[in-house]
Amino acid sequence: MTDAPYDRHMLEALVCPVTHTTLRYDVAAQELVSHAAGLAFPIRSGIPIMLIDEARQIRADD
Repeated sequence: MTDAPYDRHMLEALVCPVTHTTLRYDVAAQELVSHAAGLAFPIRSGIPIMLIDEARQIRADD
């Protein structure tokens, strides 16, 4: 599976829908991570899925 192209400026403009803090882009997992909320939002086909119901819970030390 190849990574879909994305716009880095668009990713930098996104914030966590829960805490409104910045997100960290995890290239390997294709996720946007909110450490403040403890959630990782998936990127599917180059599109960030910013729905809380679609986010994965993460541990505090991830």
